[in-house]
Amino acid sequence: MKNKAISYPYVGWMGLFVVAPILIITLYAFTTDDGGFTLSNFQDMAQYTSAFGRSFLLAAIATVVCLLIGYPLAYLLARESGWLHRMANMLIMLPMWMNFLLRTYSWKFLLERHGLINTLLGLLGLGPFQMIDTQGAIVLGMVYNFLPYMVLPIFSVIEKIDPKVIEAAQDLGADSITVFRRVILPLSLPGVLSGITMVFIPSVSTFAISRLLGGSKTLLLGNLIDMQFLGSAYNPHLGSAISLVMMVIVMVCMAVMNHFGDGEEGVTL
Repeated sequence: MKNKAISYPYVGWMGLFVVAPILIITLYAFTTDDGGFTLSNFQDMAQYTSAFGRSFLLAAIATVVCLLIGYPLAYLLARESGWLHRMANMLIMLPMWMNFLLRTYSWKFLLERHGLINTLLGLLGLGPFQMIDTQGAIVLGMVYNFLPYMVLPIFSVIEKIDPKVIEAAQDLGADSITVFRRVILPLSLPGVLSGITMVFIPSVSTFAISRLLGGSKTLLLGNLIDMQFLGSAYNPHLGSAISLVMMVIVMVCMAVMNHFGDGEEGVTL
C-alpha cells in the first residue's frame, strides 16, 4: 500500500502535464471554432505535405550523420581508460551545459556571410559562401546539438560488454573485424536504436534550429506548428491536427525500431 502511495504524485504529474495536453490537442484537432466535429483540419494539412517530407528528410539525414560520427566515437571512448576517458567524456558533455539557444546562436554567427568561417576562408581567397539560411545549416545545427544523445547510449552499452566475451571470440579464431561484426555490433544495437530515437525525435520536431539557421526559407513541422499557435497564421485547430499526426508518425517509427531491436542482443560466432 505504501508503494502505491509513493506513485500517486507521479501519476498525478503525468495526468496533468502529459495526458491532459494530449487530450486537449486531440479535441482541438477534431473540432471547429464553434465546437463542432470536423475532419477538415486534417484535409487542410495537404497543403503542407512538403513541410512533412522536408522535416523527416532532414531529421533522417541528421540522424545518419550522428550515427556515422557517434558510433566510432563511442567505441573508441569505451575502449579508452584513465585521463583520456575522463577528458573525452567532459568534452562531449560540455556543450550540453550551455543553453540550447546560445549554442545555436553561436553557429548563426559562425555561418553568416561575414562570420568567422567566411572570414577565414576569405584569407585563403575563397568565398564568401552562403552557409546560413540553408538546409545544410539546419542539419549542422541538429548534429551539433543532438550528437551527445547518440554517443552516450552507444557508449554506455559498449562499455558494459564483458571483455571475456570478446576474449572467447578471439580464442575461437575470430579476427578483429569478425569480433566487431559478430560480437560488438550485435550487442551494441540496443544503444544504437536508443540513440537513433533520441536524435530523430527532437530533430523532426525542432523549430528553434530551423528558425535561427534556416531563416524563413525552410519551413519545418516545428515552425509550422509554432505559426499556428503563436504566429500570424493563428489556427490552433490546424496546429493541433498537425501535432497529432506528427506524434502518431513518430510513435509508429519508434514501434518499428523497437520491433527490429527485439532479440538483437544475441551473439553468434
